[in-house]
Amino acid sequence: MEYVTAVPHPRSEADGPARSGRRSLALALLCGALGAAVALLATRQRWSEGTATVAGGAFPLTAKGSDVTGVPAALAIVGLAALVAVFAVRKAGRLLVSALLTLSGAGTIAAALLGVSDSSALDEKAAQAAGDTSATVDALTHTAWPYVAAVGGALLLVAGLLALRYGRNWPAMSGRYERDGAPKPRRRAATVDPDRPEDIWKALDRGEDPTGA
Repeated sequence: MEYVTAVPHPRSEADGPARSGRRSLALALLCGALGAAVALLATRQRWSEGTATVAGGAFPLTAKGSDVTGVPAALAIVGLAALVAVFAVRKAGRLLVSALLTLSGAGTIAAALLGVSDSSALDEKAAQAAGDTSATVDALTHTAWPYVAAVGGALLLVAGLLALRYGRNWPAMSGRYERDGAPKPRRRAATVDPDRPEDIWKALDRGEDPTGA
């Protein structure tokens, strides 16, 4: 009885990194786009509530995420731009852009979590409502939207980590927009009719020998 040893096909081994690159690319695009959208949406929502004492009564106050801090929204936009820029650069440039995407996600998380306990926006509104610069907000409460913004930052962070780990296997911008270094094909010299003086003069202007010698 003869035993046949199975030999792995070279193409199947080469397809491994390609498949891994495609999966990581799809996941990074999904996480990055979704994370930026979530972070931007969260900053437009109500983050905190409270009251200010005005004329002996309680005056309700609210603050959106953009009132508390503009950092998460700004970093979400930076992260989204970095995600797109990953495909326009290669090698060291891709590594730097991937690092920027990762830092954008981490910064979004930090800024969102710091905004949970930030009362400065409502304190400022309380001072304006009461006409007293020393007035502060009372009965301060926060919503879940700062944590939603942090989740968006976490998705951006995941996209950045994927880009750092697998970005070298991702495709770059189409090569048709770049010079490949191949020599340009030489143009064939136009045929010169010796019986047409205008063809002879045109050949001389081009620096060609009209006699074909």
